Amino acid sequence: MVELFGQSLSFLLVLVGTALCIMEALAPGAHLIVLGVALLAAGLIGLFVPAAATPFILAILVLGIGLSALYLYRNYDIYQGTGRGQTRDAEDLRGERGYVVETVTPRSGRVKLESGGFDPSYGARSISGTIDEGADIVVVDPGGGNILTVEAVNGQDDIDRELDRDPTDADSA
Repeated sequence: MVELFGQSLSFLLVLVGTALCIMEALAPGAHLIVLGVALLAAGLIGLFVPAAATPFILAILVLGIGLSALYLYRNYDIYQGTGRGQTRDAEDLRGERGYVVETVTPRSGRVKLESGGFDPSYGARSISGTIDEGADIVVVDPGGGNILTVEAVNGQDDIDRELDRDPTDADSA
């Protein structure tokens, strides 16, 4: 068994991993959690399976568990990596695209935006008519609260929608 500072390497991994997880809880942002989980899990395996307590095996465990944790955190919206979890102004949501998770009517519904902040799910109302579950939408009015006004997107982008607008609307503006 390898010892460092009078303690087993596995025990030290558990301590450092726990410390990193606690620091992540105090200052969230997915900066420390992947390494903390990897060190903690590898240390626990080393403590409970003494045959796995060699530095080489622990290093492989840290690498494997770290890659697995990174994959889970990136792909399952646990922390929403790459800055998507940052708080945004309501006006930034205008023009954002997403999809309907609960049928949207002029009075109720829910949507999930592609890049809508820490929690990309919002209550939504349609401009007119009903938008079925799974349909693509675009935010036309963020409203300043948790309820967005949306419209269905029929494969058009912003330029196509502008071209389809009535030319008399542009003259009156």
